[in-house]
Amino acid sequence: MVMNDQTAAPWARRYGSVYRFVRRRAVSREEAEDVTQEVFEAAVAALGQARVAAEPSLAWLYTVARRRLVDRLRAARPVLVPLDAESNIGASDDRAYGPAITQALLEALRSLDEGKRRVIVLKLFEGRSFTDIAREVGASEEACRMRFSRGLAELRRLLAEKGVTP
Repeated sequence: MVMNDQTAAPWARRYGSVYRFVRRRAVSREEAEDVTQEVFEAAVAALGQARVAAEPSLAWLYTVARRRLVDRLRAARPVLVPLDAESNIGASDDRAYGPAITQALLEALRSLDEGKRRVIVLKLFEGRSFTDIAREVGASEEACRMRFSRGLAELRRLLAEKGVTP
């Protein structure tokens, strides 16, 4: 398909919307640009295979963008440190966060009740969806969201008491 000024205009308008959507969720401007480009490459490929209309909907583009962001997050998963293995924290971790901050975070996580701690670990460290978490812990998605929200608030408070603030 050859794009002229009439067919390019809707795509150009959507590019800005998709870029802003991605930028709010991406780590950097460069990552947002890369993801947005991947989204439109997927749109052009889908258009060539007649899987979408000549003008893909914004919702479809947002869905592709969200999936690309999730893929990037999964590819960059952090290394998990067991909560009971503080003696296994290596010198490289100490240089990155400082021993006091590492210790404060571990203590704050340990002080949370099991339900909140488990949801926070599954969501933040394993990148699991609330649907998966709810299934694993045997609670509703909404209950997991609430545990997550309250657990983070409690972590912030506990860390602030120890002098660790963002």
